[in-house]
Amino acid sequence: MNDSLTDAIASLSTSTIYNNTDSSSSNSTVSMSDFLKILSAEMSNPSIDDSDSSSGSSSSSSDYMTQLAQYESLNTVTEMNKTLTASVTVQQQQEALAMLGKKVTLTSSGSQITGKVDQVKFENGLATLVVNGTEYQLSSLNSVSEAD
Repeated sequence: MNDSLTDAIASLSTSTIYNNTDSSSSNSTVSMSDFLKILSAEMSNPSIDDSDSSSGSSSSSSDYMTQLAQYESLNTVTEMNKTLTASVTVQQQQEALAMLGKKVTLTSSGSQITGKVDQVKFENGLATLVVNGTEYQLSSLNSVSEAD
C-alpha cells in the first residue's frame, strides 16, 4: 500500500466534514490540503476502490476534477452559511437594541405581557429582551410602539 494513501487516511482519523469551526485553526475538518492528499492517493492507487482492476484506472481525470469542484462548492456553501449566520445575528442584535425604552407586547405561555424594554441581553450572540424584570426571546414579540 502506498505511504501517501496511508498518510491521507491517517490525517482524516478525527475529521468531520460538516463541522462549523474554522478549518485554518482546527484539525476537525477536512481541509483542501487533506482533500488533495486523498485525491492524489486515489490517483496513485486507481484500483483502491476494488472496481475494475484489470483496466488499470478506475476513474478518469474528469472524475477527479468533478470531485474537486464538488469539494470546492461544499466549501463555498459552508462559508456562505457562516457569513449569512453572522449577518443575521448582527441584524437581530441591532433590532433588539433599537427596542430599548419602547413599549412591547409579548406572548409567553399563552398570555400577553405588555411593558417597556428595560434591558437587552446577549448570550452566544442571541438577543433577549428584559421586560418587567423577566427575560424574553425575540420570537415571543408581537408588537413594538413608543413608550408612554
